Amino acid sequence: MAVQKKITLIGAGNMAEALIAGMLKGKVATPEQLYATDILPERRTHLQDRYGIKTGADNGDAAAWGEVLILAVEPQVLGEVLQLTAQSIKKDALVISVAAGYPIGSLAAHLPPGARIIRAMPNTPSSVGAGVTAIALGPGVTEEDRETAEAIFRSVGTVVTVEERLMDAVTGLSGSGPAYVYLIIEALADGGVKAGLPRQTAEQLAAQTVLGAARMVVESGDHPAVLKDRVASPGGTTIAGLHKLEEGRLRATLINAVEAACRRSKELGAGPRD
Repeated sequence: MAVQKKITLIGAGNMAEALIAGMLKGKVATPEQLYATDILPERRTHLQDRYGIKTGADNGDAAAWGEVLILAVEPQVLGEVLQLTAQSIKKDALVISVAAGYPIGSLAAHLPPGARIIRAMPNTPSSVGAGVTAIALGPGVTEEDRETAEAIFRSVGTVVTVEERLMDAVTGLSGSGPAYVYLIIEALADGGVKAGLPRQTAEQLAAQTVLGAARMVVESGDHPAVLKDRVASPGGTTIAGLHKLEEGRLRATLINAVEAACRRSKELGAGPRD
């Protein structure tokens, strides 16, 4: 779905660039529809040269230009940014925030009454078009608004809709989850090296194994436990390895990691707002 609206991105870091690249590649938007701001001149030059989009340093000008406003700055400075730009935002603009831990209510406090807000949590694999984004819809958001947000984030992966109260759980699982998987890939590769494989070969085998296993879960629709059991033959190598993982409490540790990240997200979200 192409978005027939002008899209402003406040903040032009890695996630904003992933969205720009995804929207252009997926023909969700054209360069003429995109305007990104950043405080760093070299960042603005990079985006303009690479993608042919409009860039600038004036958030107020960019906010006044856009019909869809994507807030892609750090949550620590988002309040200040909104204070300086809120009066410039079009009354009928759709506001989408990707700032982690920043509730819709806090966003609404800085915006005109009745502002339509969507909160989104994309993850870092969005930079290679393999991300997953959870979106939560604020009061007054229309079906067209939801479709617009889904089109934008589908350009960098898949999209799920959740209630806002679940966004901290999303952060703990898919937001922080890539780091857990990188650690697992590193550990698998280390195991391969310990068993005699060259480092580069071990890393390639580990990464592709995780990628392939994830695709099987997504594409087959089978429960991960069913797929696991298909690999583990009686008295074989896999069940011996699984036994060691159970001894090390891998599953409990991963569950605890998601829970800890979720709890930290709630703490950050409950912090003071400008």
